[in-house]
Amino acid sequence: YSASGASVVAIDNKIEQAMDLVKSHLMYAVREEVEVLKEQIKELIERNSLLERENALLKSLSNNDQLSQLSA
Repeated sequence: YSASGASVVAIDNKIEQAMDLVKSHLMYAVREEVEVLKEQIKELIERNSLLERENALLKSLSNNDQLSQLSA
């Protein structure tokens, strides 16, 4: 290797290390965000289930006139 060849290799190595660092930070951030989203999805599924049960109960307690007003 000449001196300039060795310096190009050294620069390439530094760039590769920097890219690896960026990649690991991005992967960590993405994993964290995925965990937050999974928790939100779980909460929304539970809330939706509760609302569906509540809706079914309210429908069962309503008469046909009240139900026909909902679709109007």
